Amino acid sequence: MTVGKKRQPSLAQLRAFAAVAEHLHFRDAAAAIGTSQPALSGAVSALEETLGVTLVERTTRKVLLSPAGMRLAVRAKAVLEEVGALMEEAEAVRAPFTGVLRLGVIPTVAPYLLPTVLRLVHHRYPHLDLQVHEEQTASLLEGLTGGRLDLLLLAVPLGVPGVAEIPLFDEDFVLVTPLDHPLGGQRDIPRAALRELNLLLLDEGHCLRDQALDICRDAGRGDVPATTTAAGLSTLVQLVAGGLGVTLLPRTAVKVEVSRAGGLRTGSFTHPAPTRRVALAMRAGTARGAEYEELAGALRGAMGELPVRTVGA
Repeated sequence: MTVGKKRQPSLAQLRAFAAVAEHLHFRDAAAAIGTSQPALSGAVSALEETLGVTLVERTTRKVLLSPAGMRLAVRAKAVLEEVGALMEEAEAVRAPFTGVLRLGVIPTVAPYLLPTVLRLVHHRYPHLDLQVHEEQTASLLEGLTGGRLDLLLLAVPLGVPGVAEIPLFDEDFVLVTPLDHPLGGQRDIPRAALRELNLLLLDEGHCLRDQALDICRDAGRGDVPATTTAAGLSTLVQLVAGGLGVTLLPRTAVKVEVSRAGGLRTGSFTHPAPTRRVALAMRAGTARGAEYEELAGALRGAMGELPVRTVGA
């Protein structure tokens, strides 16, 4: 007697269902995985037929997961993550520093560190296909944990479960002022001075904004009123040059931003100066972990001309 084999769901069906479970919207789910809405709907229907259960409750206004759908969405996500890990392992086994490396970088690091990173990769790892994505921290972490990105270059600590950090360097913050500001050019500014200054900040979502607020709190200042904010450091220093206030810049940004804006002076804080730490971040247990550790060491060695203090092994 021959027993027929049970039908198995395809990866395409699982990806479609996982996208619907995440977005609860067929159009958004289709866009997220790069397929058409009819194809996505068909894949989910085929998965329901294969499994013999209803996964999605379709209404005229929204999409809901059935009780079975909520349970199986967790399993589908786990299967897809394992398949991603399998592909990553296979790529790492073939040869280190080959294939694609999707690097995410925050906007307050990218313009000042990427020249060093790109030179290093070009000369030392010519067979590595480096793809750079500039995004804010929350988006980068979502991309890393979801498998869209492989490695991040950003400010830490993150404190995210399942994400390992490889420290690269520490750098001081400096105070950027208009030319006629009494603190402009000083080399021994006490942190307490931040209590009275009109401090300009980046928009919500930038980790540098949160770091600046933490520095102010350490100095004994409460919330900083957000009367004027900027989407990027270039705009921020232009506002300072225009006399609207002062701001804090990481030292790696000073050479580019202050010279570009003109009409500015920088001042240093008394020891210990407020600092930030920049690191690489990867998924804990990634198959390319040793490769990323080696890349971190090479980056530390390439930072001799930057105004930073390298840290780590």
